[in-house]
Amino acid sequence: MIDMPFVRAAHRAVATRRATFAPIAVLALMCVAGCKDPKRPAASAIPVTVGKVQQRDVPYEIDATGTVEPLQSVAVAAQVGGILTHVGFKEGDDVKRGQVLFQIDPRPFEAALQQARAGLAKDSAQLTTMLQDEQRFAQLVKQDYVTQQQYDQAKANAASQLAAVQADQAAVQTARLNLEYATIRSPIDGRAGALLLKEGNLVRAGGQTLVVINQIQPILARFAVSAVHLPRIRQYASATLAVTAQPTAGGTAVSHGTLTFLDNAVDTTTGTILMKGRFPNTDGAMWPGEFVNVAVELFVEKNALVVPSAALTQRQNGTSIFVINADGTAAQRSVVVERTAGDYSIIQKGVTLGETVVTDGQLRITDGTKVQIQAAPTGDQPRS
Repeated sequence: MIDMPFVRAAHRAVATRRATFAPIAVLALMCVAGCKDPKRPAASAIPVTVGKVQQRDVPYEIDATGTVEPLQSVAVAAQVGGILTHVGFKEGDDVKRGQVLFQIDPRPFEAALQQARAGLAKDSAQLTTMLQDEQRFAQLVKQDYVTQQQYDQAKANAASQLAAVQADQAAVQTARLNLEYATIRSPIDGRAGALLLKEGNLVRAGGQTLVVINQIQPILARFAVSAVHLPRIRQYASATLAVTAQPTAGGTAVSHGTLTFLDNAVDTTTGTILMKGRFPNTDGAMWPGEFVNVAVELFVEKNALVVPSAALTQRQNGTSIFVINADGTAAQRSVVVERTAGDYSIIQKGVTLGETVVTDGQLRITDGTKVQIQAAPTGDQPRS
């Protein structure tokens, strides 16, 4: 006999399952009807910044780090001793050639000059008398009024007095120079350093530096480059080579000058050769002792095919670049780089004039990636 409660429970379970699966089946049918031939959503384009393959005149430069040094540096010292009575400048002042820097008490030297002049006057008067005696004795000896010995003595006296007068003249000249030396003048145009002796101090003659004057207009930059550049440097050294210098400590000012010195030998310990550039420095931007980045321009390569240096990427098998195709996809190409000059690199092979290349975003794309060109941020554009 069939258990009727059990049958009724089974019927209820089947009805429940039918009620549950009915909406699912309807949704499945609707999905099939509405999603026939589904299409995958298109991948979004990768944003990149770009530059152009173009022709430029590119300088060939040799870079180095150098030190600024004055054109001349003079340690001013006293040539005579005495009390320092006056200082005619302040530390750090710009001074001119011939400007009075120091005054040593001139009174002892004025007195010495007067004394020397008096001695010269006295001996000159005696010389005049003795020359007259010599002339008179020359006539008398002919007439036998004096002996030859007397005439020779008069002649010797005149010669001796002439030597004394010449010594007096030298003494006057020395006294005059000492008086001039008591006034110490700047030997060059330049800038004064620290004052090493002040008014009221005793100055000793020779060896005691009073101040150092540096000539900084024009000024020099001293630097060394690898000897591997020597063949090219010698090739173009007969021309006037342009040199630029920029402070290494965050300075932005670029100074322009010319190459004035190429050493006559390579330093065998470093494998470098010493060079110097001369700069007008009219704005005073270059300062003795500071470090500068120096670039020597040997020649300019005309109409070189260049790309922004930022467009180049390095791979295991060489250098590559991403070129934007007409359909907006990126194509990776191998290129041959001749050299890099600042913001641009000269390309020997791999691109053509006018093509568009990726300069930022290369790490996010591969060959065939769809890209979206964006404007380069201000300040990221390569310099012209």
